[in-house]
Amino acid sequence: MATERAGVVVVGAGIAGVACAVELVGAGIPVQVRERGRVPGGRMASKRFDGRPADTGAAYFTVSDPDFAEVVERWRAAGLAREWTDTFVAYGPDGRRDVPGPTRWSAPRGLRSLVEDLARDLPVTVDRLVHTVEPGPLVDGQPCEAVVLAMPGPQAALLLDPALTRATRAAQAQDWSPSLAAVLRFPARGWSDFRGAFVNDHPILNLVCDDGDRRGDAAPVLVAHTTPEFAAGHLARPTGAAPAIEQAVRDLLALPEPAADVHVHRWRYAKPTAGPAGTYHLDADGVGLAGDAFGKPRVQSAWRSGHDLARALTTHLS
Repeated sequence: MATERAGVVVVGAGIAGVACAVELVGAGIPVQVRERGRVPGGRMASKRFDGRPADTGAAYFTVSDPDFAEVVERWRAAGLAREWTDTFVAYGPDGRRDVPGPTRWSAPRGLRSLVEDLARDLPVTVDRLVHTVEPGPLVDGQPCEAVVLAMPGPQAALLLDPALTRATRAAQAQDWSPSLAAVLRFPARGWSDFRGAFVNDHPILNLVCDDGDRRGDAAPVLVAHTTPEFAAGHLARPTGAAPAIEQAVRDLLALPEPAADVHVHRWRYAKPTAGPAGTYHLDADGVGLAGDAFGKPRVQSAWRSGHDLARALTTHLS
């Protein structure tokens, strides 16, 4: 008996994969979403500490795309997203200064809650590891109409059969840098007011965010993101970096008291530094790639990539 052919298999339930799946379902195309992690979210990751979420992936998002703005407005109306700040500070050799910029948005329940909201009506299977994508296309030997790999290119390249040359080249064209994200929980707030801080020319720190201000609950929690160079030296044992990160944050903000707890999360592929042109990849084999490597490293870019790929797939399949 012949194996029934699936619709589109989307591998990766970050915002790019979920945005793609939402658009496909809206076009009446059957979709299966497979996520190797325990929850959707990808790099819009949040982790709970004593019941309270802290963002361990993306620090915030900005909005300039009209289509993405419609999605964000629905989140705002539902109380899932809030305008956070248009001003960060910057620390550098010349001290501290204010840095105005675009409005940065945050999520009271953590950025992962936004991806979960988009995915609420999708058939998402978590803890599902995909091993191979072959011509056909075949996903782990099972036929489908098309497959979307919504993940960093180095991870996608590991799944792709070498015969899928165009997709493999598009994946291998991506370069990514690592980072560590440290959640520092303090007994009390001991720092002067700031929302987020860019840290320039520092051997360890790249960005520090006041998670209590970001979340709107004034909790004494900071989240620090490290430089790629520092992270590269601690990928094998990220927990060992906790003392150095804590000391760097305390020195930066002149904090006399140590943190009560430090949790470090490793991102081997944190930020794309180079990628192919366009907003997505789709070839005649029915293999697509999506994510923020197709554009600026932004939440909005990842959403746009998945959304645009879905529209191209709808035309491809019809």
